[in-house]
Amino acid sequence: MKQDFNSENLQIVYEDNHIIVVVKPQNVPSCPDETKDTDVLSVVKEYLIKKYQKQGDAYVGLIHRLDRPTGGVMVFAKTSKAAGRMCEGLKNGEFEKRYLAVVVGTPREKSILGLTHYLVKDSAKNMVYSVPMATEGAKKAVLDYTVLDSQNNMSLLNVKLHTGRAHQIRVQMQTIGNPLFGDQRYGSGKSPAGFNLALWAVELKFIHPVSKERMVFRVYPPVDNIPWKYFDISRYLAVSIKDNY
Repeated sequence: MKQDFNSENLQIVYEDNHIIVVVKPQNVPSCPDETKDTDVLSVVKEYLIKKYQKQGDAYVGLIHRLDRPTGGVMVFAKTSKAAGRMCEGLKNGEFEKRYLAVVVGTPREKSILGLTHYLVKDSAKNMVYSVPMATEGAKKAVLDYTVLDSQNNMSLLNVKLHTGRAHQIRVQMQTIGNPLFGDQRYGSGKSPAGFNLALWAVELKFIHPVSKERMVFRVYPPVDNIPWKYFDISRYLAVSIKDNY
């Protein structure tokens, strides 16, 4: 848990009257949960109250979530009108989310469009499992990935989600035999301990709820940390993330 995360060190990527785009630190919840740990939504709310000297509460609309171990770009709404429009856009597929991930080993297929599994979540254990399609309660999970580089028995992947299932990238990559670096939950003993999960929400695209402008935001992963430091992240953000698909 990042103990010092607060409104003073919140990284703001963009803000206007309707939305605010921020960087979610790793190991911080997206919104309040049963742990009572500091969460991003509450910190954004604290920031808005202080900045605009609001008396009482400030409205912050949660549009999407990132799993606690995942860091990267998130957008929140500053009005209920903006929140309603953006949530509708999310349902209609108007959001495009891309991730960078580092996996153990090198996937057999260097690029797959429409990698599909069926997932079931055990809420009591907070675990997600890949199961046969006909399994009761199974939900279809689809993503695209491309291997950008391989170094030291690790591979840097560009991942585009088509569905937003819990732990989706982690479980799908584990299922094909390449768990994420630092993933102790789904690492199958292959992933080294003592490191943050190598999964980062690097790019977010959506339609602005008021101006209708196409918004694109990119946030670098912690490039000085293992395993990101082994890859030329700037090169792939400039070229591959933009042009891969």
